[in-house]
Amino acid sequence: MSHETLDAAGTLPAEAIDAIERAATSAHRHEDLFSERAANIRQSAVRDVFDISMRPGLVSLAGGSPYLQSLPLDRLAATAAKIIAEDGLTALQYGAGQGTEELRTQICEVMAAEGILDALPQNVVITAGSQSAQDVATKLFCNPGDVVLVEDPTYVGALNTFEAYQVQVETVDMDESGLVPDLLEARIAALQLAGKNIKFLYTIPNFNNPSGITLAKERRQQVVDICRTANILILEDNPYGLLRYSGEHLAPLRADNPGDVIYMGSFSKIFAPGLRIGWALVPEHLQRRYYLAAESVTLCPPALNQMLVSAYLREYDWRGQIETYRGLYAERCAAMLAALQEHMPAGATWTSPEGGFFVWVTLPEGVDTYPLLHKAIDAGVVFIPGAAFTPSDEPSNKLRLAFSAVPPEAIAEGVRRLAPVLQEAIAAL
Repeated sequence: MSHETLDAAGTLPAEAIDAIERAATSAHRHEDLFSERAANIRQSAVRDVFDISMRPGLVSLAGGSPYLQSLPLDRLAATAAKIIAEDGLTALQYGAGQGTEELRTQICEVMAAEGILDALPQNVVITAGSQSAQDVATKLFCNPGDVVLVEDPTYVGALNTFEAYQVQVETVDMDESGLVPDLLEARIAALQLAGKNIKFLYTIPNFNNPSGITLAKERRQQVVDICRTANILILEDNPYGLLRYSGEHLAPLRADNPGDVIYMGSFSKIFAPGLRIGWALVPEHLQRRYYLAAESVTLCPPALNQMLVSAYLREYDWRGQIETYRGLYAERCAAMLAALQEHMPAGATWTSPEGGFFVWVTLPEGVDTYPLLHKAIDAGVVFIPGAAFTPSDEPSNKLRLAFSAVPPEAIAEGVRRLAPVLQEAIAAL
């Protein structure tokens, strides 16, 4: 169920679509040329639902997009024009494979605001968003059949990357305080006893996508110590870390563990996702291999985009913009939680995030949220079924609601439309 797709009309089940695709391609003369890994490369349910959510009249609580309307677009347009007019031969040319030194230095300042105070520009590799950083790490460290540990639930884009590289994904459960260290330790011991080769733990400790859960302060070093003892790297994905709007700031896992964590950041949530600029802060002893692997994929990150991000960090009040984002998302999160409290049927529970974009809703056991998506679309609202965020093929009784790009009044209306669909499913148990 985790990799089901929807057709454009939102009417066919995944099994039917897969059968149609196989029938359409099985007789093609190039079918035998595909690699084994090609079978694992599929369009995710998130992308399918994102396309559907563009329909007029639907309230989309699906896509985790930032609210770009708060950016100074006219001024940014003038900055981009100035870069091309004055430095176009650099901006439009090939650039350094690791990224510009100016941006890598500025990224160290951004990470300092997150709590990483010892980052050096030479250990930063610019990537095409943190998605590319995950891809590079998986290519660099994982052979087919190797194990990657993930939180359950976790980011669907990471699952797609791991599956494309034929990696065995093993989950570790979370509770309201995040990844459970005892369960992590037990899962590692069981996998090692079975002879498995565990390469890294992929984790989103701050406002996890999709659950919104944050790894508790007292667990953070425990998680690192468990992985260090087992000689397992940590891949820390922190796109939302600066978007905390309540509670105590928590330092990243990387802050006190420079040799054990590959730290991935992105400008997608704190500036603009369309620029596709992210980064990896890599332990010094791994930097060269990681950089060469990244260069083999993209050759060089786009110079124009990097220069625009650098100008933004240099000439704009980027910290003030983050404060604006925090205020917007705090208001929208509050609207989401209030609407859930008002409209959700008995038996439904949900998380209360302190930052980020998402709320995770759990329905009673026995409800499968994937078929409910069709009914929700008919009711005029879109969500992401929980099955998208786990490698399991079992039905999921969970769903993700995103509030970041939706005005408060639309959030309330979307939840109001969704509630009867969930109520009907619970009543049918």
